[in-house]
Amino acid sequence: MKKYSYLIVGLVLMIQMESCETTELDITEDPNDLTEASLDVDNLFITVQENFVRHIAGGGSGEDLFANNPDSGLDEIGMDLTRIGNFFGSLYNAQYLDAAQDGEWRNAYRGVLQNIETMIPIAEEQGLNRHVGIARFMQAYVYSSMVDFFGDIPFNDALQAREGVFAPTVTPGAEIYAAAFDFLDQADANFTNATVRDPLNDLFYGNDFDKWQLATNSLRLKLLAQTQLVDATAQGQFNAIIASGNYIQNTEDDLQFQWGTGLANPETRNPRYVDGYSVTGAGDYIANWYMDQMMKSNDPRLRFIIYRQTNAVPGANLPGLPPDAGQLGCSVITNPPPQYLSGGFSFCSLDNGYWGRDHGSEEGIPADNFLRSTWGVYPFGGRFDDSRLTEISLTTGAQGAGITPIITASLIQFLQAEMAMAAGDQAAAGILLQQAVATHVGKVRNSGIVDPDADMSLAPTDTNVADFLATLNTNFQNADTMGRWNILGEQFIMASVGMGIDSYNFYRRTNFPTTLQPNLNPNPGMFMNSLFYPANAVNNNSNLSQKPNNAVFVYWDTNGTPPAN
Repeated sequence: MKKYSYLIVGLVLMIQMESCETTELDITEDPNDLTEASLDVDNLFITVQENFVRHIAGGGSGEDLFANNPDSGLDEIGMDLTRIGNFFGSLYNAQYLDAAQDGEWRNAYRGVLQNIETMIPIAEEQGLNRHVGIARFMQAYVYSSMVDFFGDIPFNDALQAREGVFAPTVTPGAEIYAAAFDFLDQADANFTNATVRDPLNDLFYGNDFDKWQLATNSLRLKLLAQTQLVDATAQGQFNAIIASGNYIQNTEDDLQFQWGTGLANPETRNPRYVDGYSVTGAGDYIANWYMDQMMKSNDPRLRFIIYRQTNAVPGANLPGLPPDAGQLGCSVITNPPPQYLSGGFSFCSLDNGYWGRDHGSEEGIPADNFLRSTWGVYPFGGRFDDSRLTEISLTTGAQGAGITPIITASLIQFLQAEMAMAAGDQAAAGILLQQAVATHVGKVRNSGIVDPDADMSLAPTDTNVADFLATLNTNFQNADTMGRWNILGEQFIMASVGMGIDSYNFYRRTNFPTTLQPNLNPNPGMFMNSLFYPANAVNNNSNLSQKPNNAVFVYWDTNGTPPAN
């Protein structure tokens, strides 16, 4: 019998239920190459769940499946391409080379999908139908998101090495999406079938299978919105699910993963926190466009999402710090790029200490780790910005006990607004946009409680929130159709911190907003319509040929390349 090796990582699990209990699991790492017959379904199920969330959020330090890029994950790629995080590089196809996504591919196929293929027959034989239902949901999510990023991928004969298939062929993305819908049907059946027992540890909903059914329908809504350009029935199917009321409508039903605060043995902190709060200071830069949008609009989420370590950026008007080529090279440039001037975009230095990078900046990295802005308390478990303006540390703020949002009530409301716009019902779209933003603002504001040292007297008031929403509504009502699409797109992206898969997909299927900050390079090449196949996958599979370029579209994207390159 073939043997399987798999990684089971101990987690400090914070499963938020009505009792608000914290469950701690200390699980032995690598159980010595167990055979299928001796597999413990619940242990393998924990591995599947963790690798599933890392498919989105990326790996922590020391994660073997992400050895080449330990803070990767589809979320980060999507955020960087949609100006939430910083895209480092003047040429798109040079930044996302074929070697760059090995970790995501390896974790998806080996960490999630192969383990699911191993687990399901054993779980079915033992009558563990709830395990199977959750696994089918994860199959649907992972396969569909891999299509979203890579296009046609191995599916029909993938994961069949036992049958002698070592070079699986690619399956068209449309077929994989159809299979994803089938997986969701199977998930629903297994959430209601008789079962011998529930999972010992459901890390998402704590064995609340009514919520899992809300999640399956919500993933259907997400996939239907995704395929609306190529499926004339998508709008009707979407509306039917909405009419049923059987989907995620309240934040308490959001599908999300709760991280812990463990520094090592095991490391349980949110991967973005691991990168952003270290002994050497902040890690990745945040996109200037994202921070500037929040500042200009008095967005009440700003202090929760962004944390400043200083009150001044070299070359900024407020509070008036002189340019400094050593700390920020672009601050001494007096003439911004023409595409920035013509579009009215901020350049290089933002006011009030919001220290980031412009889209496509590839300046060297100075010693600014204790100056640059980093992620705040939402969603990654950092520090609430109460204007203390002090340096971060390894255990600052919520100490990494943030979340990875996967499917949320606000996301579904944004999708409803988008579908209403696509159907020509702009009045309904405006109402739904207000609901979506209000829901997301409420979720973000509630995150402040996890930062025990925060001075919440500087948190936005209900009046601040009402004024923000009123201004947003006025702007939407006064805009033409393109302007309304831009406002919807901007707010979709504002709410996609931690959900970069969704902002990247929205941007490609709608081509909005057109107001995104362009690349500093006026000729950055074609936007990433899809990612290259990983080099290791191509080199080890004679049936997988590399794409000619990054202009290859995913099957559901018939809108052309987004204009804001």
